[in-house]
Amino acid sequence: MSKAADNIRFVIIMAATLFVMSLGALRLMKLQLVDGSSYLQKSLSSNTAEQVINAPRGEIADSSGEYLVSNKAGFNAVIQKAFFPTDNREINRIILKVANVLEEENVSWEDALPISENAPFEFLPDRESDIARLRKNIGVQVYGTAEECIIAMTGLYETDPQLTDREKRIIAGVRYTMYLRDFSVSNRYTFAEDITMEAVVRLKELTYELDGVDIVQEAVREVKTGDVIPHLIGTVGAISAEEYDQLKGSGYALNDTLGKGGIEKAMESTLRGKKGVRTLEIQGGAVVNDEITEEAVPGNTIKLTVDSDYQRKVQTILENHIYWLNNQTSSKAKGTEANAGALVVLDARSGALLAGATAPTYDLKDYLENYSKVANGENSPLLNRVTSGLYRPGSTFKTVTATAALNEGIISPTDVVNCQKYYTYWEGWSPECTGYHGRLNVVGALRESCNIFFYEVGRVMGIDRITEYASKYGLGEEMGLETGRGVKTGYIASPDTFEARQQVWQAGNVIQAAIGQSDTYVTPLQMADQALMIGNRGVRYQTYMVDSVYTYNMEELVSKTEPTVAAVIEDKTGHTFDKVIEGMEEAAAFKAYTYPTVKEYYTDSYLLTELPKKAAIKTGTPQMTSKSDTGSAFIGFYPADDPDIAFSGFVEKGEYSKLMIRELIEAYYNKDYHIEKLGGRTEEELAAALSDNEDTDSFDEDNEDLED
Repeated sequence: MSKAADNIRFVIIMAATLFVMSLGALRLMKLQLVDGSSYLQKSLSSNTAEQVINAPRGEIADSSGEYLVSNKAGFNAVIQKAFFPTDNREINRIILKVANVLEEENVSWEDALPISENAPFEFLPDRESDIARLRKNIGVQVYGTAEECIIAMTGLYETDPQLTDREKRIIAGVRYTMYLRDFSVSNRYTFAEDITMEAVVRLKELTYELDGVDIVQEAVREVKTGDVIPHLIGTVGAISAEEYDQLKGSGYALNDTLGKGGIEKAMESTLRGKKGVRTLEIQGGAVVNDEITEEAVPGNTIKLTVDSDYQRKVQTILENHIYWLNNQTSSKAKGTEANAGALVVLDARSGALLAGATAPTYDLKDYLENYSKVANGENSPLLNRVTSGLYRPGSTFKTVTATAALNEGIISPTDVVNCQKYYTYWEGWSPECTGYHGRLNVVGALRESCNIFFYEVGRVMGIDRITEYASKYGLGEEMGLETGRGVKTGYIASPDTFEARQQVWQAGNVIQAAIGQSDTYVTPLQMADQALMIGNRGVRYQTYMVDSVYTYNMEELVSKTEPTVAAVIEDKTGHTFDKVIEGMEEAAAFKAYTYPTVKEYYTDSYLLTELPKKAAIKTGTPQMTSKSDTGSAFIGFYPADDPDIAFSGFVEKGEYSKLMIRELIEAYYNKDYHIEKLGGRTEEELAAALSDNEDTDSFDEDNEDLED
């Protein structure tokens, strides 16, 4: 090629270069001179945004001050909207990156999408309202499938179609939850709470490629003691759409948490605290100042009336009894199918709940970690039988009938009824008693638990008096326990109850009602309050479990619960309660026979006569669904003359529930009382502890039901 041609080429290249440079210069001049003021104004413009600072939730302690639920310093992975990209593909990349790190470190995150985690995608059970809301929010027809919802969200969020089904589901779940939690500059999004230190380190290392993702140290709810009254403590969780609609006027946001049950829910306003405010100054699209303009105020701490040590002992007493019943070795064993029950202990002077054991039970920590396993446990462990188990009270109800008959002058203390086992008032129907008791007055009838006596008294007195006094005793009534929801009221057999249940009331129903049968169903909590009222000779207190409220860390007392009288039965005769209590004292001392298998576990430790003072009790063996399906119940108080505690118990399909009473009383007075769980022993230890004892010669076949 000639030198002239090279020169021409050089000139052309230089001209092109100068042309491009000229265009750049013109563009730069336009930016600086024509649009410069506009861009300068944008760079100088600023605005502010406020972010909420969550307040630490108040803690929950037992009566001794031991924390059951508290807060700990934990690390949360959050996303700040002000620093988060707006491009969908970049958003999806960051979400997947964070999710992968968390998954590899076995850290879970919140996912409100009601669709299974893996393909083939299906809607989750029992989420109908959430599914309907999802379809509406993403524009899918009302009968759209889970697969169709995932496809719709893949398009809505511009998800890369080359990603796996699992990755598409992760993105859909996180982004939909962001939407539900109102993710914005004012409301950051909490991706995951209380993440591991390994996850913290890994996410911190990736900060440069995870715009908007931050690790913050905050107060995280911690269950410190999960095996103490878990049903009554409750849990916290993310606010639902329905809850938000009700609470948004009270300052709640879509990304808030709140109590979901028990004390956590009932005392929400006390535990919640007051949110703080962080003010962000944004200039030119960047945060240039970050200042806390209002400090958060922690919620108040609640101190309960329940002592953890005593609660555990009562729980063990109940579980041991059921275990012993299941593992009896005597040929005359009874109640071997026992599978559930409840024990309640109240402060007789105030109505405060001291212990409330239910079996089977669960640990709150297990509930939070694996809800499905707990919920699907055998014999419904999520049912709090203390407050929500409805049972026929059986012969424990005879104290109500006795009170009404004595107080209204239907009978006197000396009036007698002749029990010949069968009640023959009606021709063609002869309900029976547990034995031939002969002539008994009211004290003897309570001691022997004679059906015939109370059949006759109930028939003469009528159902109106029975239901009137049952109501005063709190049976079928609100108990006042702070947890509220889930505390059932039950009902008493009456013409009104039968009509409401579309049943026909007959004259013979009144005598069944008089002995706690028919359609009378009450809770163990109500039965304990019934015992309390007898022990206090006609004064019944409202039950409660919140002893006091303190500022955070229990630094200052805010309020103290004072006992509240719920009802009073005036002793019109001056001897009404004396006679009922006398009958209950004799029932406590009554030992008509040796329990057939008692020496396998209880030996003579069950005898109430060995206590320092007299006890007062009434037992019952109510039929649950049929004559062969019975339970074992008791009510009582101690000491009989001036009680410290009142109590009740019920064992479903069980027997001999009164054998637990002495342990229950002794454990109350001795905090170091040793109760070893039977269920934790080896086969060899059990064989020794439950060795067969055939010494049952004194067992009276005719008195098998004397407990009732």
